[in-house]
Amino acid sequence: MELLVGKWTKVALQFPDHMLVDAPRVAEILDRDLEARHEDKKPVKITILADTSYSACCVDEVAAEHADAQVAVHYGRTCLSPTSRLPVIYVYTTHKLDHDAVLQSFRKEFSDLTSKVVVMADLTYQSHVAPVVRLLEESGYSGSIATEATRDPAGVLPNRRIVGKELDADQLKEYALFHIADPPQSLLLALSSRFTSLHILSIPSPSNLTIDNPTIQTAGLLRRRFAKVLSLASAGVIGILVNTLSVSNFLPSIDLLRAKIDKAGKKSYTIVVGKLNPAKLANFAEIEGWVVVGCWESGLIEDDASYWRPVVTPFEMEVALMNVEDRVWGDEWWGGIEKLKVEEKKPETNGDTSAQNGTGHDAQASDEIDEDESMPPEYDLRTGRLISHSRPMRLAIRSAAASSGDTQTGEAKTSGTLISRAAGEIASINGVASPGAEFLRSQRTWQGLGTDFDQEASTLIEEGRSGIARGYRVGDEDQDKH
Repeated sequence: MELLVGKWTKVALQFPDHMLVDAPRVAEILDRDLEARHEDKKPVKITILADTSYSACCVDEVAAEHADAQVAVHYGRTCLSPTSRLPVIYVYTTHKLDHDAVLQSFRKEFSDLTSKVVVMADLTYQSHVAPVVRLLEESGYSGSIATEATRDPAGVLPNRRIVGKELDADQLKEYALFHIADPPQSLLLALSSRFTSLHILSIPSPSNLTIDNPTIQTAGLLRRRFAKVLSLASAGVIGILVNTLSVSNFLPSIDLLRAKIDKAGKKSYTIVVGKLNPAKLANFAEIEGWVVVGCWESGLIEDDASYWRPVVTPFEMEVALMNVEDRVWGDEWWGGIEKLKVEEKKPETNGDTSAQNGTGHDAQASDEIDEDESMPPEYDLRTGRLISHSRPMRLAIRSAAASSGDTQTGEAKTSGTLISRAAGEIASINGVASPGAEFLRSQRTWQGLGTDFDQEASTLIEEGRSGIARGYRVGDEDQDKH
């Protein structure tokens, strides 16, 4: 119906891998129905998008634009992240579920009929939530509350709204969660900080249900995430991994992360590598930690034990950039870019007044140097080692200001005078400090082909053989190949 109202003539269909077998049949039915019901009788071009096995929860706007689509139809479970360019129609699909089996599992977990429980479900089981809650109320449970799907990844409950009641974050902590179907790990971590306990109903088959209480295990996962934050706090070079090109505000989020990392005195590099794996990221040996810019589901790398460097979410990155005194992890946790906080800019003072009062660029650099000198030493809280390179860009400011002071106060040096590199000074490219170039200069043992020309003596060019394989000729002499 939405396709008819929109009057689109170019439609892209996106299926997860396990539903691709149904894609031709769905496209055939849509093509026939749309052509028959279209008012202008215009032919409708339907395209099936492929290669969406990675981040299938997001709409592949790039592939849809390659097909010149006017609208995308997304099938299956989704993160419901807002798109940046194309309108999207979501088809959640529905799986079968035995409601009586759900009631039996619920009774095993909650024997008290007055228990405060919020009932949620995966999007593919969302249509069963309201009937299950009605069945619970008929069975005497007075504290069960239903939820419905909504497009709000930054809500208290991501993409869900509580039906019939207005509960804030503090009131929600008095409730337990009963979730139908296994949620992704990012959602599990987010929900663990919002409810008093978690009760997950796994569904191997519609009538064969198993229930689990992962509250303790999830608390352990959160502690592990906090350990990664501590390891990233001592990193001097941070890589920003672009994990999506479809979420509406991914570009402003990248700029915001760059600004926050730069303000902390660290260096950032933005990298797009497609599907993430340990081998790809291990090629960037200069990077000491990664932050993923993606939706709230794909922003968390679940199986990250084999990654050489820590990979965190933007929310965790903000915590890592805090000062030690301010670094307090509350009860909340977020997996995507939906909770990046924009810092308020202070009003700029008049440039002439700054110059008169001595608060110009030189004074600002001097203040930053004094502040850096007075800061206490930084240690890796996991290993106890002293970290001297956690803020390399502040070292660059210090060395630049020192060299500027020498130029202004000292006598002019001739071009032939040798100048030694100051301790802690890093390499620069076109006058801009670059920790990556410093790593290439000082730590990389192999820097590519053609970099050893100054280590081996060159040889004279000699005349080689010519002719065919049956008989080669060297110079003026004929020689047969033996």
